[in-house]
Amino acid sequence: MKLIIDRFEGDIAVCETDDLKHTEIQRNLLPEGVREGDAVEERNGEYIFLRDETESRRKRLKNLFDSLTEE
Repeated sequence: MKLIIDRFEGDIAVCETDDLKHTEIQRNLLPEGVREGDAVEERNGEYIFLRDETESRRKRLKNLFDSLTEE
């Protein structure tokens, strides 16, 4: 299951699922160094950082923001 890290609340990561629901994961189960907005996927009980998906998502969001702020 793919997740987007929405925010951290202490030792908990609040993540958004593909169907826009939220789930909580213990922060220590996530790859070291992940941050808000990063994409991760659970595979066989382990969470994997999805670098390409995270970069693609960030670029898409930046382009959307830039298009909204153009004069």
